Amino acid sequence: MLAVDGNRLLPSWDKEGERMLERLSALAWSWPTVGLFLLAGGYFSVKTGWFQLFGLRIWWSGTVGQLRRGAGGTGLSALQTLSTALAATIGTGSVAGVAMALTFGGPGAVFWMWVSALLAMMTGWAEKALSVALRRKTPEGWEGGPAYWLRLAGHPRLAQLFALCTVLCSLGMGNLVQSNSMAQALEGAGGVPPLATGLAAALLVGLALAGGLGRLGRICEVLVPVMALGYLGGGLWVILAHAEAVPGALASVWEGALGREAVLGGGAAAALQYGLARGVCTNEAGLGSTALVHCASGNDDPAREGMWGIFEVFCSTLVICTVTALAILTSGVLEAESVTGVLLTAAAFSTVMGDWGGGFVAVCLALFGFSTLLGWSWYGQSGVRTLTGGRGVSAYRLVFLALIVLGSVLELRPVWQLSDLFNALMAWPSLIALLLWREEALGVFRSAARDRAASASP
Repeated sequence: MLAVDGNRLLPSWDKEGERMLERLSALAWSWPTVGLFLLAGGYFSVKTGWFQLFGLRIWWSGTVGQLRRGAGGTGLSALQTLSTALAATIGTGSVAGVAMALTFGGPGAVFWMWVSALLAMMTGWAEKALSVALRRKTPEGWEGGPAYWLRLAGHPRLAQLFALCTVLCSLGMGNLVQSNSMAQALEGAGGVPPLATGLAAALLVGLALAGGLGRLGRICEVLVPVMALGYLGGGLWVILAHAEAVPGALASVWEGALGREAVLGGGAAAALQYGLARGVCTNEAGLGSTALVHCASGNDDPAREGMWGIFEVFCSTLVICTVTALAILTSGVLEAESVTGVLLTAAAFSTVMGDWGGGFVAVCLALFGFSTLLGWSWYGQSGVRTLTGGRGVSAYRLVFLALIVLGSVLELRPVWQLSDLFNALMAWPSLIALLLWREEALGVFRSAARDRAASASP
């Protein structure tokens, strides 16, 4: 049953079913799942000698220093590959998700978000290195990613599970949630009718899809740097305006995570749970999704492609999410306001920008949501190809575009929980695939280290 409330459709959700979905989502992201993420990140960190720290100069020069390098052959350029992957990871979680973690986990959640990101940098390295090392050329383009790796390892059912969850995630978190967030943000800030937002977004995404991965890459190449730098500029403005509060904010992060009162009072446990979960969700390292676009890179060096995995985690979590967190903490709105999510982030920006703060965050959220639609539309198509052998992609595109419009006018409370559940189900086969091929990934790392040592010797 659907009821009309202004510009929105309100489904009559079954309350018991909604509560059950919430419990399943919480169970899916409990310690076994988070622990598997940390296990994979810790394993590759230790085995590579903490390359994300001690190899900083190497991976930084191998990524930022190579951004303008063109594509090799018919693949995507470095900037196009990076931008398309970041388009899906820098989503509404960077704005609203961090605020939720602070609300329920306290400032200490930021510390554990950093810890999870530090470990995830090497999960991202292994994932992207394997995306190039284990791929094959098909008439439709490159095939790779966790589903392909699992089939190579003799686990076709796990490959099908990963592909199915990829499709479901693309329609839920990658579509309905994003279009709904975009519509709500623009309606609240500028009175834009939700249906107009949905139709415009569907039209633009449809035009992008018609051009294939190449067009998606070119669009993201322009959109992602602009939206990321614009948001970072606004966030740094807020932080600098409250510069005197930065030491206190950092102290609260430490005390909330490891302080005596937090440990004895139970706050440290909540900080740990929400910080680790938010860190995992903000960069998608280990989820397997970004490997689906990195396998189409024009780069043929697996070790160098892996460095982009480190940079993506650094950019999405250690930079963008940290700026969001510090803007909220230094502005004092966490204690002063009774709201959470995007409204809390908007309140932080409004302390400096005044009435423009809410509009600025709304525009950024709309751009983040649109970029996520672009990235996940490609991931969903990849999942459909794995499930059907290439059939049904056109039908999937039509469904994807229709759900953008529906999501803009639908109240979607349970979709967040459902999307979290599918993300967790997607993560398990992906991380299993990564650990099954761990020796191949480490072989790539050791070979690259020997090559660097040989080139450095006189």
